[in-house]
Amino acid sequence: MSQKHQRILQAILQEPVSGNIHWREVEALLHHLGAVVEPGHGARMHVELNGVHGTLHRPHHSGVCEKHDIRHIREYLIEAGINP
Repeated sequence: MSQKHQRILQAILQEPVSGNIHWREVEALLHHLGAVVEPGHGARMHVELNGVHGTLHRPHHSGVCEKHDIRHIREYLIEAGINP
């Protein structure tokens, strides 16, 4: 895993939750981990990683994810077997 992807993964998994993570970085990390990311309705993105299906939300008006979105991404990654 590249240092860039490792840095984003650490930022997602750290406490307290970071408020400065861009969606494009999250999406690049998901693709790097082997996830299939497909657009859903509106800001929803359907994701499958390691056989685990989930729905994540893109930020609406900026490229920066909000803290509750990062928590949701963290929960999904842990459920898919991506451990800190």
